[in-house]
Amino acid sequence: MSLKVERGRTLARSQALQLLFQAEILGRTVDDVLAGDYLLARASEEASPLVPYAAELARGCYAHIGEIDRGLARVSENWALDRMPGSDRNLLRLAVYELRFSPERVDDAVVINEAVEIAKAYGTDESASFVNGVLGRVVRDPRIFPRPVDSTPAEDAAAPALGAQATDAVEVAAPAAAEAPVSIEGC
Repeated sequence: MSLKVERGRTLARSQALQLLFQAEILGRTVDDVLAGDYLLARASEEASPLVPYAAELARGCYAHIGEIDRGLARVSENWALDRMPGSDRNLLRLAVYELRFSPERVDDAVVINEAVEIAKAYGTDESASFVNGVLGRVVRDPRIFPRPVDSTPAEDAAAPALGAQATDAVEVAAPAAAEAPVSIEGC
């Protein structure tokens, strides 16, 4: 795992991803996972306490998971959610929550860049470019996930530029085992 995912908000996003993944695998709610024994992975040997922001993100994402999944199914029309690697699927859910549902506004480019870094740490060789491409489509197409009502006109005007910037590196429709490895340099 990259040491880049062991700091600050990136650590919280990494932990939220792990909580969502565990909830999905166990067939439980995020609150059930948080109430029981859960495992948080780190690159180092020491134990990592749960960052409060991680629980907030995981709970918020889980509360909107149906709507997020419907939108992701539309954005990734050639790649069914159940065919995606679990880490990619849950990372996309988490990023979409932060992009469009979180009460705290975080810049789109920051969310996408963080998701790409986390995909490098937890996903396949193709995950970073796949996550980058899907999130770029989310940002560019306001019909999929409309901006929250409280967004400012300046943010709305910047959305097309952010979407183009976020996906300039690589635009991939879906990871496929039969394809040659995709270079993720510059992501």
